[in-house]
Amino acid sequence: MLKPVLIAVGSLSLALGAAGIMLPVLPTTPFLLLAAFCFGRSSNRLHNYLVNHRVFGTYISNYYHRAMTPRHKVRTLSALWFGIAVSVWLLGTPATTIILPVIAGLVSIHLIRLRPQPEKAPQSLIDSGAAPLADAAPLRLEEARGRR
Repeated sequence: MLKPVLIAVGSLSLALGAAGIMLPVLPTTPFLLLAAFCFGRSSNRLHNYLVNHRVFGTYISNYYHRAMTPRHKVRTLSALWFGIAVSVWLLGTPATTIILPVIAGLVSIHLIRLRPQPEKAPQSLIDSGAAPLADAAPLRLEEARGRR
């Protein structure tokens, strides 16, 4: 009985997360993490699809590994501050002029403090045969459950 509910909530969260990529007012990562959680508890097929997806899987992988490439950090911070600036400009209320930049500042601190993930494998890792974080296989359901 719980499985259909989790699949429905996961699907809704995935749709909201996908919309959040284009809309600055919707957060992407929390919705994708909720979708991964729901699918992880209800459907191996949907969970594997999500964590191995070429776009959505990156968001989830960054969260699980607590790392981002410098290029992704710059893109994310640029989109964040652009969206905040547009929102403050459009809304123009004193509350949003104060609250939104404070929230964006805290999110920026969090993103900046994430471990830098290499864009390309260093030569020493290639020689040793070890997989760098950027090229590591996406997280599987069993690994995610073990990290609770």
